[in-house]
Amino acid sequence: MRKLLVLALVGLVAQLIDGSLGMAYGLTSSTLLLVAGVAPAAASASVHLAEIGTTLAAGVAHWRFGNVDWRVVARIAVPGALGAFAGATFLSAISTEAAAPWMAAILFTLGAYLLVRFSRPLRVNRAAGGLRGRFLGPLGLVAGFVDATGGGGWGPVATPALLVSGRMEPRKVIGSVDTAEFVVAGAASAGFLIGLGTEGFLLPTVAALLIGGLIAAPIAAWLVRIVPAQLLGATIGGVIVLTNARTLIRVGGLPAGGAQWLVYGLLAAGWLVAIVLAVRALRRVRGARATVEAAVAAPAAPVADDAPSRPVPVSATAEG
Repeated sequence: MRKLLVLALVGLVAQLIDGSLGMAYGLTSSTLLLVAGVAPAAASASVHLAEIGTTLAAGVAHWRFGNVDWRVVARIAVPGALGAFAGATFLSAISTEAAAPWMAAILFTLGAYLLVRFSRPLRVNRAAGGLRGRFLGPLGLVAGFVDATGGGGWGPVATPALLVSGRMEPRKVIGSVDTAEFVVAGAASAGFLIGLGTEGFLLPTVAALLIGGLIAAPIAAWLVRIVPAQLLGATIGGVIVLTNARTLIRVGGLPAGGAQWLVYGLLAAGWLVAIVLAVRALRRVRGARATVEAAVAAPAAPVADDAPSRPVPVSATAEG
């Protein structure tokens, strides 16, 4: 019972992060299940089954808060579903021994990507035009495959790519990615059901993660408007990197003792640097925004009475 309560709390925290950042529900939940000794395929299958409910709730909440661009959802969800189904089939077919380092490597890479991405300012360039299907289709396909094989990755692949494009405001990127994930999670679950059967799903774990995620979904959709994604992304990226480094170090055969602690120390130092850079980037963005707002709000300087009058151009005067 205590374990299920902890998993429900994990589902709640993971959904708060995912709904506020557009990523990391699967990464956070899968990482914990792997640490607890769950087989990679079973961990990914259980997380994706729980995500069917959490992403549905998140999508409805984001829609009600006006965070969804349905055109983007339509163009990214179907390729994402195809990639997720293929990834689930692939992961179901390989052994646990081969899947563990593969999954840990994907999670580690995605965590490192979060550290790098969110240590820099997030910019929006609405003048660049809309997003095209030839960009969204391949992006959805790759993100869906990585998501199913890594136990998470839809958000970490899709959300930063859309943010980097600068063609959508962050809250609509997050809302659209979260909403499309409902279709992706369903396709991945179907793939795992075919590959593993019903015994591949840990139903008590699914229920606990689902309950926590359902509670957090509407709160996260509201928090996306006020929580700085910059700091949250750098923080969760470091947690994912350090947690999955343990599996990679074991598989790599690095001797215990000083060598392992040196690796952990370097990773922790990189995490700290990323958080510091994220805070600095956030301050710069807020400072620039405050400067622009102050300039807009400042009244025009009054013209002195004794100031010499300038002749009015003939072209600017009315005739007659």
